[in-house]
Amino acid sequence: MTSASSEPPALGPILSTIRSPQDVKALEEFDLLKLAEEVRHSLITSLSRTGGHLGPNLGVVELTIALHKVFSTPQDQFVFDVAHQGYVHKMLTGRAPDIHTIRTYKGLNGFLLRSESEHDAYGAGHAGTALSAALGMAAARDLAKDDSHVVAVAGDAAFTCGPTLEALNNIAQTTKRFIVVLNDNEWSIDKNVGAIASYFNALQTHATYASVRNKAAEFVEKVAGKALRNFAHKVEEGAKNLLFPNVLFEKFGLRYYGPIDGHDLPLLVKTFEHLKTLNEPVVLHIITEKGRGYQPALDNPGKFHGLGAYKIEDGSVDSSATPTCSDIFGRTVTDMAKEDAKIVAITAAMPGGTKLEIFKKELAERYFDVGIAEEHAALFACGMATKGYKPFLAIYSTFMQRAYDMIIHDMALQHLPVRLCMDRGGLSGDDGPTHHGLFDIGYLRPIPGIVHMQPASEAEFVAMLKWMAGYEAGPSAIRYPRGPINGTPLDAPVAPIELGKAVVASEGTDVLLVGLGTMYQMAEATKALLEAKGLSVSLVNPRFIKPLDEAVFERLAKQAKVVCTFEDHVLHNGFGCGVIELLNDAGIKTPVERIGWPDEFVEHGKPEILFKLHGMTAGDAVTKVMRHF
Repeated sequence: MTSASSEPPALGPILSTIRSPQDVKALEEFDLLKLAEEVRHSLITSLSRTGGHLGPNLGVVELTIALHKVFSTPQDQFVFDVAHQGYVHKMLTGRAPDIHTIRTYKGLNGFLLRSESEHDAYGAGHAGTALSAALGMAAARDLAKDDSHVVAVAGDAAFTCGPTLEALNNIAQTTKRFIVVLNDNEWSIDKNVGAIASYFNALQTHATYASVRNKAAEFVEKVAGKALRNFAHKVEEGAKNLLFPNVLFEKFGLRYYGPIDGHDLPLLVKTFEHLKTLNEPVVLHIITEKGRGYQPALDNPGKFHGLGAYKIEDGSVDSSATPTCSDIFGRTVTDMAKEDAKIVAITAAMPGGTKLEIFKKELAERYFDVGIAEEHAALFACGMATKGYKPFLAIYSTFMQRAYDMIIHDMALQHLPVRLCMDRGGLSGDDGPTHHGLFDIGYLRPIPGIVHMQPASEAEFVAMLKWMAGYEAGPSAIRYPRGPINGTPLDAPVAPIELGKAVVASEGTDVLLVGLGTMYQMAEATKALLEAKGLSVSLVNPRFIKPLDEAVFERLAKQAKVVCTFEDHVLHNGFGCGVIELLNDAGIKTPVERIGWPDEFVEHGKPEILFKLHGMTAGDAVTKVMRHF
């Protein structure tokens, strides 16, 4: 890999002069084109050290430059859907000298943050939020009677999201001045799916439509006059309706422009200059290439959507790493499905991230990608469960939050055996607060009848997945980390999984340590430190978050002077709270210390830095325990 360096990569001669959007506005066309080259070079060089969302940002270089050339932030507001494509915006708003720090501790965040810059009008990290938020800004602007502009930038994949469609339904009746940029690159994180994706692709590729649009544009260029411009639009619109009877946006009351080349910087500037004069809501449909300007990213858009450090010369990454839980999940569920025809796999636009791409390749007929539509994915899984199938629904912990109502109202209330497989359960390091999976214990714990567990080793993870396949009494959930757990062999011996039963590794009379999942190793290290001080220590792998093993916890807590729990989750309403409640209900007065994340949104950074910063080490646990001796 390209080694990290304390020396930031040099910025190009034009990029180095950009300290605010006003500097972009002052540039002539030739220099704007040169700026685009320098931005791409800086992105490729800087992200080779830190990793990040390279492909999406290479695809929006010209778009972002054009926006800042025509509009004026922070008076005008740009709302980027997801905001992982906001790196170029950061560079053009005074943060180019720090772009090499992106996604590193105390460096620039990998998404937009309102607290990071006045030019970041809205923070994000999940798809489908831009249109609704931007529309709220536009409505507030109208009430205040100011003349600023609001521009929402959303990828084509965002239009599979329920909130995006809900916003579309509301725009025309809410405001007269609103610009939506549809950044169409045919990708979200993986290849887009569904009817809307097919519709956008048809707009891009239909030869007749493209020909009519080009002729209409030429006609307007040659002939002056409002009447003739309107006539050209009618010719274009008539051809479009002939080919596409149900044109999506104009049925919602938005004027549609495009598709145009999203890398033609002069055309983008001229188009935005025109759109900002209009008194009607509009959609500008641009066609871009994810990864433009860097061949490895063009060749493998899924890989370069978001990745770690890489070699600039060929885009290669370290392939010697220990298999992740995602790798193990994809392989295990696929192998189980080969033995059980009732197992199906469902994801929400994340076959690569969840590694269900393995299932897709080998058992395509039982693989379902519903797009960025977590609520629909959950209900879809419920429907399959009513017919006797065994859905494994793989969604990141942070994205599963969107399906919360469905988990309660549809899965749990109806006792439907949907298997919730929550990748990135726990800290997600460099991605930061929008992607940390630190809340799923809290939001699942109150739901009646749900089973929730977390493995302490790779072999135990496989055993739990197999147990879930046979559990039919209601919904079950499993949380697992982004990377490996402890790197132990998959064929290591594992005690049989029994509903609500913990594993007792040792029994002592002074301290009870309970290490959940990935935190079991920290509990083991704490045990060694306490035993070196002469204390007798019990160590438990709880396996189940809900239901807890009441018999084990009550017995071992009664004979201990203090209990200490460990979890990769916020402490509020977390696993440790469940232990406290259990002991309180049993009338056991043994005090409980807890190791977990504080009641705040945890910043981005390497896990080892953040764990130490927030008092989540074996040494911190020893300090808490020793207060009771």
